[in-house]
Amino acid sequence: MPKKIEIFDSTLRDGAQAEGISFSVDDKLKIVKALDALGVSYIEAGNPGSNPKDLEFFQKIRGQKLSNAKLTAFGSTRRAGISVQEDPNVQSLLKADTPAVAIFGKSWDFHVTDILKTTLEENLNMLKDTISFFKQQGKEVIFDAEHFYDGYKANPEYAMATLRAAEEGGADWLVLCETNGGAFPDDIYEVTKKVVETFNVSVGVHCHNDSGMAVANSIMGVEAGAVQVQGTYLGFGERCGNANLSTIIANLQVKRNYNCILDDQVQNLTPIARYMAEITNISVNEREPYIGNSAFAHKGGMHIDGVSKSSSSFEHINPKKVGNKRRFLMSEVSGKSTILSKIQKINPNITKDSAETQAIIDRLKELEYAGYQFEGAESTFELIIRKQLGKYRPFFELIHYKIIGEQPADSSDSSSALVKINVDGQEELTVAEGAGPVNALDKALRKALEVFYPQIKDVCLTDYKVRVLDTKTATASKVRVLIESTDGRNIWSTVGVSTDIIEASWIALVDSVEYKLIQDIEEKVRAYM
Repeated sequence: MPKKIEIFDSTLRDGAQAEGISFSVDDKLKIVKALDALGVSYIEAGNPGSNPKDLEFFQKIRGQKLSNAKLTAFGSTRRAGISVQEDPNVQSLLKADTPAVAIFGKSWDFHVTDILKTTLEENLNMLKDTISFFKQQGKEVIFDAEHFYDGYKANPEYAMATLRAAEEGGADWLVLCETNGGAFPDDIYEVTKKVVETFNVSVGVHCHNDSGMAVANSIMGVEAGAVQVQGTYLGFGERCGNANLSTIIANLQVKRNYNCILDDQVQNLTPIARYMAEITNISVNEREPYIGNSAFAHKGGMHIDGVSKSSSSFEHINPKKVGNKRRFLMSEVSGKSTILSKIQKINPNITKDSAETQAIIDRLKELEYAGYQFEGAESTFELIIRKQLGKYRPFFELIHYKIIGEQPADSSDSSSALVKINVDGQEELTVAEGAGPVNALDKALRKALEVFYPQIKDVCLTDYKVRVLDTKTATASKVRVLIESTDGRNIWSTVGVSTDIIEASWIALVDSVEYKLIQDIEEKVRAYM
């Protein structure tokens, strides 16, 4: 039977400390639901003593039963020189009314004497008193030994004494925190192994990514005997971030046969990542292991040929295991077989020698010469194939659009766009304001289309890139616009090229919308088959 590793997700607490990250209360509730469905063991949802938003969250979620995870409130030990009962932060933790609490305390003597400005003995009393208090209240207590690995390196006797004080207080977990993120995997292994051999309390690890080794350090902690791993699902957090749990879970459960989350949820690692990124208003790193858009993307003709014959030739796992998919990138180094594989997804009867194949290749070359690049815009290329094969019909006709700019801009909405479209003989005229002409045009188009296609409400633009193609012609240069869109489940990219940046953006926007509508139709067809 696979060994159980308890996954402790701190996206809503440690992750919220990342630059540019801010969760609303509703955001936090959605993320809790997603992580619980995935089957993580603990969800650290915030510090009720630090801000009103976290306090409101704990009030809202009180009474809601989770299926798999234990909701966990986070806070520090009592302050020096006062009792547990007098410490307002400790009391706010109790009011959060969670089944588990994570208590952090100092395990590096330097932090005790120079940062907390108290004695080493008082720090031990603070740990023991606070943990004992929460145990008396019937809580599961997770002790986060902050700066443990640096503390062990500086003064191993004292670092171990902090764990002993936590053990005496009744802690259920001793979590060793690599807070500064500078340790190497061999250091993590040796120190964690020593702790596991010394104490009869379950051990966990909490690693940061300041030297790019948080995932490796977490894995080595498990190899040394730790049975809890803390981190954030997408790896964001203070400074360079926390250990990325999506990578750790996949490594441990798919590669090493540990049990981290529900077996039937491993295939949702990628969809959950994209869902959480959407809520957080960030983009998933395209090159993120397992869940990234490029994790199973192949560009070189030799690689594509190898994967087509045997996926294991250039892939370490089947992407379907983690809910991702294989992608063959369109570029000047792709072979004819790559293009054929794209064509056969739409019409399986087309062969390498079919006239349609050559016609599509010729069209591809023609568009590339005009400045198009399909490596990052496979959705546009799929639409081109459909048009060449006669399997395309436009979902709407543009009658006209008009952009109005305003300078100097005295608000965030500095531009207006008017769009008039025709859908099956029915006309729709809409106006929208936006932060610039492209944003206004995007809003106006979606507003008009939502009348006919309500599912467009789920679509949002997640990335927008502009590349000047021929700089020698200065302001008359041709530009390539690449747009990335999502509906919260899938991500797709489209491209447009023109000497007019608005027109290039319009081309990419239209492709983005039409690709979404085509995929929805095909999904319904598959559901009925």
